[in-house]
Amino acid sequence: MNQIPTVAELWHTADVLEWHRALERYWSLVKPANLALERELNSLQLASLRSLGPTEWYDFLHEKYFRWKYTAANRLATTRASLRSYMEENALEALDRIRQRLLALNLEDIRTALAIATTIRGLGTAGASGLLALMYPHAFATVDQFVVRALSEVGDPSITSAVSSMKPEALKPEDGIVLVRILRRKAQENNGTFGSTDWTPRKIEMILWTYGSSAAPERPRRARHPKPHGL
Repeated sequence: MNQIPTVAELWHTADVLEWHRALERYWSLVKPANLALERELNSLQLASLRSLGPTEWYDFLHEKYFRWKYTAANRLATTRASLRSYMEENALEALDRIRQRLLALNLEDIRTALAIATTIRGLGTAGASGLLALMYPHAFATVDQFVVRALSEVGDPSITSAVSSMKPEALKPEDGIVLVRILRRKAQENNGTFGSTDWTPRKIEMILWTYGSSAAPERPRRARHPKPHGL
């Protein structure tokens, strides 16, 4: 394929090079100003989070994670305001207890993982899933409006049915569970097809973002062009 394939064409191809090219496109679409943070968080190690104290954990969320997830200035401001309430209420120990719970997850229990992450003030389903995806890329993915919009066009009737009733900009916890399962299955399918262990839900999500985000170049048969990154 010389042209960038549609998301449906990519979803059903067994051409591993096409999948790798799709993943490379993610990095080409990241704004230069955000690239250093993107690369840092994409290689996040759990050991670094385990070593954080309450203030350092708050700083990580405020200065890095929220900046990564909420690229729209107004959305960043409102979510950070929620997060800052921990500081204003002298409640950093409570926030740190969430960190400790996140580091002791049963990764098979998607529901509980999302429920714990959403107890961080300012994080809904999409924001919680993004944090889990950075911590556990082999098990989780950012599930947001862009993933939903891309999945609606992959040409798989079961997926179309699963996402058709979702409100992309107001995902519920149940939606998050369904979406993480879809991306886990696709990662497993790719690993089986390509005889590898390289594919993760996080990588599948990164590729879908290139189709669901307005940062992506215009493609045939694509009608929606949302704002960059997620809510």
